[in-house]
Amino acid sequence: MTVADLAVEHGEVVGHGVGVINAADTARAACPEQAAQVIRPGMLTTVQDWPGRIGYWHVGVPPSGPMDDLSFRLGNRVLGNPEGAAGLECTLDGPALKFSAPTWVCVTGAPTDVTVNGIGVQQWRTVLVPAEATLDIGSVRGPGMRCYVLIAGGIQLPKYLGSAATFTLGRFGGSAGNALRAGEMLPLGAHRGRVAAAVPMEEQPVLTRRWELAVTEGPHGAPEFFTRKDFDTIIGTDYEVHFNSDRTGVRLIGPKPEWARTDGGEAGLHPSNIHDTPYSVGALDFTGDTPILLGPDGPSLGGFVCPVTVVAADRWKLGQLAPGDIVRFVPIRSARAASVRELGTARRAAWPTVLSPGGDGDDGVLRRADVDDETGVTYRRQGDDGVLVEYGAMTLDLGLRARVHALHEHLLGAGVRGVTELTPGVRSLQVRVDPTVMPVPVLLDLLTEAEQHIPAADQLVVPSRTVHLPLSWDDPATREAITRYMHGVRADAPWCPWNIEFIRRMNGLASVQEVYETVFGAEYLVLGLGDVYLGAPVATPTDPRHRLVTTKYNPARTWTPENAVGIGGAYLCIYGMEGPGGYQFVGRTTQVWNHRHPGDASDESPWLLRYFDRIRWHPVEADELLDLRADFAAGKVQVQVEDGAFALADYRKFLSDNAESIDRFRAIQAEAFAAERDSWLQAGELTA
Repeated sequence: MTVADLAVEHGEVVGHGVGVINAADTARAACPEQAAQVIRPGMLTTVQDWPGRIGYWHVGVPPSGPMDDLSFRLGNRVLGNPEGAAGLECTLDGPALKFSAPTWVCVTGAPTDVTVNGIGVQQWRTVLVPAEATLDIGSVRGPGMRCYVLIAGGIQLPKYLGSAATFTLGRFGGSAGNALRAGEMLPLGAHRGRVAAAVPMEEQPVLTRRWELAVTEGPHGAPEFFTRKDFDTIIGTDYEVHFNSDRTGVRLIGPKPEWARTDGGEAGLHPSNIHDTPYSVGALDFTGDTPILLGPDGPSLGGFVCPVTVVAADRWKLGQLAPGDIVRFVPIRSARAASVRELGTARRAAWPTVLSPGGDGDDGVLRRADVDDETGVTYRRQGDDGVLVEYGAMTLDLGLRARVHALHEHLLGAGVRGVTELTPGVRSLQVRVDPTVMPVPVLLDLLTEAEQHIPAADQLVVPSRTVHLPLSWDDPATREAITRYMHGVRADAPWCPWNIEFIRRMNGLASVQEVYETVFGAEYLVLGLGDVYLGAPVATPTDPRHRLVTTKYNPARTWTPENAVGIGGAYLCIYGMEGPGGYQFVGRTTQVWNHRHPGDASDESPWLLRYFDRIRWHPVEADELLDLRADFAAGKVQVQVEDGAFALADYRKFLSDNAESIDRFRAIQAEAFAAERDSWLQAGELTA
């Protein structure tokens, strides 16, 4: 059957001037030289593919891909494309595209006006656009936030780390890492599939302004982190979508939790703070008291609690949540989430409400066990497609990170079928699976068995390089970020107007100079990568006497300069790119991600640091740092690196030999921490 036959039998054919396109023209629709020219780019139109950039969550590279993957996949399916073929995501306003040859298209997602050479055509139907004709996508009328343009053969652009999906914050994928720009050409692939007439009405997702999201409990529920009343509020409240939302996360407006804890201990002063742990797309992340639904461009690692997670079959809805929309969380049993996935997301999407008799009622805890006489392990639910393995008590213990490393290495070596991602945190390992291949109950048994094959942590010796990096202390870019925060988010925060003075006060140091000397005297051990994107390390001093403890911003910043250096809890982070953030600034350094890297399968990697690297700082002036950054971006700077090893047994001996001095430091720090907490209580920052 020819393309012309399909046009007559199935889809819409749009006239080009007068008359109708002929069969000779339609045959060119499969021409590999076919392209679409961007006449008007729209407000924010990006190239995406599905499932996006998988396999790099552990170094802070999000999957990206279409935020409403359901509308995207349905459009590809009806065109005869693979479901994941690259297409366009349009936010609020669509583009105008001129095609060089006859081309089948399908526009899905939120309602909008679609024309071909000024003639109106329907969404959710396949349309054959004539050669030299212009497809014009108007503004989204609502409900919904995003529409999608799928094209027969898909958009053929170079892949970065295995995907063409655009990650604008990281400046890669899609069209040179950017949203579409007027005048550029989008090369299209040859089309070999069979085109159907339209996406059936019963498969089209229901869009609304009052959303119900199916969620599973966990990983951080009541009564450990939230009170029972808090959890009842979370699932019984109508939250409103905040205007400050995007692909990284959907910010919500709702009640402030009471919290089950007074603070986060070494992880931070606020009770939402935890030792940095891997996140899930679709998790409800409380950054302080502010709830945010993490999106496909969100961070992979962070130090905030997440009480519930949107199930995979409902995550498409995040892409259509618009400012002012109402959101209600409906807990469902994880077993039901798995069955919904097996039935297919299209059937699930056709339901206007979430039907559920209730959640699992287990507070997100799947199983607990003892690893040895000193250490326990907790298996926490992360949606219907992930498990968070968490070791020991909620404390900073490098022995727990060693245990995480041992499990990580064991699972990598085992090559377990159905495991899609392994992401270490400070005292946890996230295991993501395809539940149709590796059901979560089977995964739990596998993880329990793995403990019998992991060597004792004190036997661990791992490569540990010393990496010397420049630090511009109290850099002007970080000062600018604080000023923006005070003007745009919150002016009365205890850490404003100077984060370094706040760090001094929280740790009971006599002067800011002591903060300076502590940071430059410390050796920071890298425990995780991707803490706020792109190989950004979460690190802690090997010597506890250098561990400056502070809290994170509440609410978080909306902007942080690339490669700012901050402290949150007892951890230090280098921000891999511009974006949101919450750590208290101490300065800025050079890049930890090489944007010149081609993103292919070469032996080199674009990320600079590795697990168990040790960072040492040397001071530079702000102007000198700018020159270093320019040289680094041009590939002219070689970072000084020294090889070495980290042995847990040796480290434990160091702690024992210096126990008295370490205890004195911690006592002074704890007194200052308590005084700051009391002042927060009096000011209403915390609840008793």
